[in-house]
Amino acid sequence: MTLKHPYLLFLGDAVDQLAAKTANGVARWRPGWCVGQLRLEDCHADVGLTDMDLKQGWEAGARTLVVGVANRGGVISDIWMQTLTDALDLGYDIASGLHTRLNQTPHLRQKAAALGRQLFDVRYPEQSLAVGDGKRRAGRRLLTVGTDVSSGKMFTALAIEAEMKTRGMAADFRATGQTGIFIAGSGIAVDAVVADFISGAAEWLSPENDPDHWDLIEGQGSLSHASYAGVTLGLIHGSQPDRMVLCHEPGRSHMRGLPGYPLPSLKESLKMNEAAGSLTNPECRVCGLSLNTSRASDSEAERLLKSAEDEVGLPAVDAYRQGASRLVDAL
Repeated sequence: MTLKHPYLLFLGDAVDQLAAKTANGVARWRPGWCVGQLRLEDCHADVGLTDMDLKQGWEAGARTLVVGVANRGGVISDIWMQTLTDALDLGYDIASGLHTRLNQTPHLRQKAAALGRQLFDVRYPEQSLAVGDGKRRAGRRLLTVGTDVSSGKMFTALAIEAEMKTRGMAADFRATGQTGIFIAGSGIAVDAVVADFISGAAEWLSPENDPDHWDLIEGQGSLSHASYAGVTLGLIHGSQPDRMVLCHEPGRSHMRGLPGYPLPSLKESLKMNEAAGSLTNPECRVCGLSLNTSRASDSEAERLLKSAEDEVGLPAVDAYRQGASRLVDAL
């Protein structure tokens, strides 16, 4: 799927800032694609954009209304329905990453069809996918992997893309999750792909390209996580990464959602990911570490980064605090 931008970000009646994390990510990484935010009464989130109604957004150039907020259960509430209906009447396409599909909401589906508008359920792939074949293809690829889930893989890939483009390098962020798709404008949410086709989805996302072009593939899950290792393995085999960046949040006492599972060491995780990558790319290597030190003071963050570098002998950065320059240097 390919989304039309500019966007108007719909925050609805978000109960807090965390509920608008999708809109927050889009506003941060693609500010030039966002004309403003639309907030309903009793909205408790703000992503720092100009408040607009649908008409103002359309006149400012917006062509897709992005549902950038999640509510309990991921449903399209009655409170939202009038706004979504009015958006279709004005000419907007609508894109959503909610569990409830726009295209399975009869009123919206029928109105969109009658008006010639598009409804994008970015959580659910539309294209037909083949199983992976493991054939080598031209171009360069980097995949972000993690010691655990929710460890900064999307943020790190986007930071690397930003640094590469600053240097004039040919690079594209390849989205594998809902928020990433809004940021990239296209992609596949691999958590909704049937297991046999995950590696094929990764091959489709990062096709043959020029020899000096880098695809920066957003990682998902973790090989060390009992719940989500399968999606990670499929991404590794299908993307055939030349390089990987290992993402990590220091201080976690166990794998997220799995109290009985401790985190692996950086060395263990590095070896595990390189071993998995070697199946489809024998030259696959981890080239650096990206640590989330947001809970640490500046001095403590420096200590954590130095300790990680000493442990594995690779550059370690906090991409939020420091940017990704050293990771790109490491390529």
